[in-house]
Amino acid sequence: MDFQKLQRDFITAIKNPNTPVRFDNIPIKRMQVYQTLFFNNVKGFISTAFPVLASLYQDEDWQNLVSKFFSTYQCSSPYFVDIAQHFLAFLQHDYELAESDPIFMKELAHYEWAELYLAKKHADEYENLLDLSKVAVAPLALSSVAMLVAYPFAVHQISIDYQPKVANGSHFYLLYRNENDEVKFIVLNQLTAALIDIIQQQPGITLNKIVSQLQPLVSHFSEQELIQGAIMILQDFALKGALVSFQAE
Repeated sequence: MDFQKLQRDFITAIKNPNTPVRFDNIPIKRMQVYQTLFFNNVKGFISTAFPVLASLYQDEDWQNLVSKFFSTYQCSSPYFVDIAQHFLAFLQHDYELAESDPIFMKELAHYEWAELYLAKKHADEYENLLDLSKVAVAPLALSSVAMLVAYPFAVHQISIDYQPKVANGSHFYLLYRNENDEVKFIVLNQLTAALIDIIQQQPGITLNKIVSQLQPLVSHFSEQELIQGAIMILQDFALKGALVSFQAE
């Protein structure tokens, strides 16, 4: 038998236990052991990466969802640590919500993936802490282990006891990893989210330029009021490690 065909048949049999593929030298029961081990490993990793999402499903429904991912999605990375990102991509691009799925499943999955991503990501070794006294004049940047995200659901509140049925506005979050390597989040209002978005999109920007871009959004605030408010917010974020001093490449 052609070895490459044997490999393809083996992979097909692992990913889809219902396939009619049979092997002369592998008893059916032994093949079932392989199938069970592979699937349970992937299911266990996904359940660990998305604990809140998994908790909202009946066991059979969660099993079916993971099975659909396992049997149909073509992962581009062989590393287990990348499975969470592949599962998220599957939900975002290849999956249509079923009756058993919560309406917010894709947003919640992204939020849980983002926490895991920041927990595992290597921080930029050249990143410099921001001197709080220089927030008003220093070039600013978002930490390499921080991320601004927004969803139409309050994803941080979702649990077995709280499952919204409809989208309810825009909810903004700044996720960041602190000096103890703990991933934390800050709920932001729309103006603060706009401020952080400017820094995220334009690393190296200074406070005066940020304020000039924010001013049209809140014309009822004077420039000085915006500057004073922004300084307090930026100092707090710098203290948490979410904001750093920009360093050119």
